[in-house]
Amino acid sequence: MGYENLKFDSNTRFLVTGAAGFIGSNLVEALLRMGYRVRAFDDFSTGKKENITSFTDNPRFEFIEGDIRDFETCQMACRDVDYVLHQAALGSIPRSIKHPVLYEEVNIGGTVKMMQAAKEAGVKRFVYASSSSVYGDSPILPKVEGQEGKVLAPYPLTKAVNEEYGRLYYQLYDLETIGLRYFNVFGKRQDPHSTYAAVIPIFVKKLLADERPVINGDGNHSRDFTYIENVIEANLKGCLASREACGEAYNIAYGQNTSLNQLYDKLCQLLGKDIKPIYGPERLGDVKHSLADISKARRLLGYAPSYDIDRGLELAIDWYKMYLG
Repeated sequence: MGYENLKFDSNTRFLVTGAAGFIGSNLVEALLRMGYRVRAFDDFSTGKKENITSFTDNPRFEFIEGDIRDFETCQMACRDVDYVLHQAALGSIPRSIKHPVLYEEVNIGGTVKMMQAAKEAGVKRFVYASSSSVYGDSPILPKVEGQEGKVLAPYPLTKAVNEEYGRLYYQLYDLETIGLRYFNVFGKRQDPHSTYAAVIPIFVKKLLADERPVINGDGNHSRDFTYIENVIEANLKGCLASREACGEAYNIAYGQNTSLNQLYDKLCQLLGKDIKPIYGPERLGDVKHSLADISKARRLLGYAPSYDIDRGLELAIDWYKMYLG
């Protein structure tokens, strides 16, 4: 793994927001495994209690149930914390199109409250989740920080605004912020049952049930699928990077794109299935292609992802077989 040898002070305490979610719970697990203290923060609006139940007996684990829209709770969560890993947000482009006001309140308002609480508490660094969707309609490949297009839905708009707040909180208030633009993260605990589930858990769930998945569009859309362990590495290296890295956002991916048709073929091969997909209409707000240039993250964060899509899919499928089995 690209982070197990990273060293923090033995008394370091991390705050993970959205800790009962897919990415948040994986971060909590990794930090506890490394021997650090973790305060977890979630309201279970999208996260699941089952994602954190295995941690509750660990004496280094602490949980706060609360909403990032409540400033007093954010202040309480940030108290005596060294590093904040802010993952709490509402995801899904289609859902954001249906509920733009809710997304503004949670993703923007909640994030600003967390940054303010972290500033007041004097945390060492605030590492937050952004998204590759901020590149919007830009046709440029690979995606390079600073070459964004127009966003195509409320969800990416909230992430773009978060990045601006991250820049301002560093410039104006000296809160050391690092933004991570995740590219199509996948892995264990990514919910296959949600109405807005991501493509890999949907495909795996359908194939394990011998059902035909729907591919939106012609299957030539491509994404830079990023295994969860690479994301954990980015978060922890973001905590330790030099100050010159702060106030910026970084592409976090593997740096390799895969079409939905190629992805589907890989999954069929790994699962030993021969099932033809159904091709449906394209989704509103979807970009056609996504591929990350990760050179900035390599240079300033020391990011060096070690899990490509093939290794990641093998590990993810092992987990889904147990979870859905």
